[in-house]
Amino acid sequence: MDPYMIQLHDHGNLPSVLDVHVNIPGRSSVPGKMKGRKARWSVRPSDMSNKTFNPIRAIVDSMKVKPNPNKTMIALSIGDPTVFGNLPTDPEVTRAIKDALESGKYNGYAPSTGYLSSREEVASYYHCPEAPLEAKDVILTSGCSQAIELCLAVLANPGQNILVPRPGFSLYRTLAESMGIEVKPYNLLPEKFWEIDLKQLESLIDEKTACLVVNNPSNPCGSVFSRSHLQKILAVAARQCVPILADEIYGDMVFSDSKFEPLATLSSNVPILSCGGLAKRWLVPGWRMGWILIHDRRDIFGNEIRDGLVKLSQRILGPCTLVQGALKSILHRTPQEFYHNTLSFLKSNADLCYGALAAIPGLRPIRPSGAMYLMVGIEMEHFPEFENDVEFTEQLVAEQSVHCLPATCFEYPHFFRVVITIPEVMMLEACSRIQEFCEQHYHCAEGSQEECDK
Repeated sequence: MDPYMIQLHDHGNLPSVLDVHVNIPGRSSVPGKMKGRKARWSVRPSDMSNKTFNPIRAIVDSMKVKPNPNKTMIALSIGDPTVFGNLPTDPEVTRAIKDALESGKYNGYAPSTGYLSSREEVASYYHCPEAPLEAKDVILTSGCSQAIELCLAVLANPGQNILVPRPGFSLYRTLAESMGIEVKPYNLLPEKFWEIDLKQLESLIDEKTACLVVNNPSNPCGSVFSRSHLQKILAVAARQCVPILADEIYGDMVFSDSKFEPLATLSSNVPILSCGGLAKRWLVPGWRMGWILIHDRRDIFGNEIRDGLVKLSQRILGPCTLVQGALKSILHRTPQEFYHNTLSFLKSNADLCYGALAAIPGLRPIRPSGAMYLMVGIEMEHFPEFENDVEFTEQLVAEQSVHCLPATCFEYPHFFRVVITIPEVMMLEACSRIQEFCEQHYHCAEGSQEECDK
């Protein structure tokens, strides 16, 4: 019998069954022209995984230094307000989740863009006459990070470019480059409380620019843009016909001397995808609830961008249904006192930290106006034994067990970022240790001995 003969047997009234009999007398008889994979293992990571790079992880993980065993570690590096337990969410938020769980209504799949009722609640919460919203304008996501990812994926193709702030949240670059999208950083100006260098920003725009990313309030800067500055940003976008991805996860988290202006309320002719979520304002980053608000009053996006976002959301099938079920109560029952107390604490800690670090020779903190961070400039000429901010912060860990993120993580060398969510007593201790560290390593710059003697 032919070793590869196929026999078809007729079983009377039964349907025909295809019987395949394969006789392989020996390996040598297998034809050499058989198609298929090579007979050896060759498993390689994908191009996307190879292109995925997180600067923060790469820098922090490469730090081999050990903290001072005689001093308790104080981490001023993690943008998670829940770490120390001093900033719990409001009991109403917790109760909303319990009610959703106990109702038994939210254990199944939801539509990939979120329950209609939950999207209606988000639309209602953020709706205003200057920037109206309906449920169809809202897509719920697994955290604000996924909202940003979907926005980049729907707006940009491989080979195109996006404009991102420098210093800025490293996730923009991580996501974009994994998708083959070029990143062009535009400069924020510390001497102007981190306003955008608008002339330099506009010079970066070309025919391949897919979108402009605007992060306000800012991570890592803690800055809040004024209405007039936001209008100037919008003017650039309108002139160049570039849509905006507005990362507003820290929206409304501003101190009493500032005001948050949602970007979409200031323009009707620039299409904007605004990203937000529960993580920061409601102090529940682990609940992974974010959203995209589609602002397109001139119908520039049309149906294509909306349809594209829906299709992309179907890759994950939406965020946690329990949190979706709790959204109505979270948005409408959380007392104003909770928001007020959170911001009062953050402002108090920001003022304390800014005041303490501003008094230390060699450091130049920039006063924040919101979010959960402040940036501190290092006058490197006064610390000649350190090559850069990475070495400076490494040695700070080794000697004082205080961990700050070097701003090289945000593409802005010679600065470091401080998280201001830690308990006040720890903030005081951290600032005291930073002062001791700087005093031990400070050197007068050449030609400035008179100033040092004062």
